[in-house]
Amino acid sequence: MSRIALFPGSFDPFTNGHLDVVRRGVGLFDQVIVAIGTNSSKQRYLPIEQMFELITDLFRDEPKVSVQTFKGLTAEFAREVGATFLLRGLRNSIDFEYEKPIAFGNQHVNPDLETVFLLTSPTLGNVSSTIIRDIHRFGGNVDAFVPFPMPPLAQ
Repeated sequence: MSRIALFPGSFDPFTNGHLDVVRRGVGLFDQVIVAIGTNSSKQRYLPIEQMFELITDLFRDEPKVSVQTFKGLTAEFAREVGATFLLRGLRNSIDFEYEKPIAFGNQHVNPDLETVFLLTSPTLGNVSSTIIRDIHRFGGNVDAFVPFPMPPLAQ
């Protein structure tokens, strides 16, 4: 049986920290699905279609990684794609406290889904997508934080 991990997030934008988690996940699982979800409580900074294209292009030479978009519950989407592992990155204890009840909820919805936490590499754990968006929004250079050139904002 194939060990499929789902790496869900809004990825708005996809950061070098996210890239690190996927690369490390590839060493643990037969397949990693980067799942760009729609978060009903957040308004996107970059269009989901644009992020899908950028992430897909980033992993074009990695056959163990695929990219999909989804709406609805992460645990149900994991079941749909045959993933039995949910891959999550943790930067700090605040992330853990945020992720823990989500993991419990996901396991309630899908008892076959096991959440696997990877600690973010120390050099990547101090920056969040929120910080990157703020720097980019005001014209700052975010090249050190993202694995591709950030698209210009629509005027």
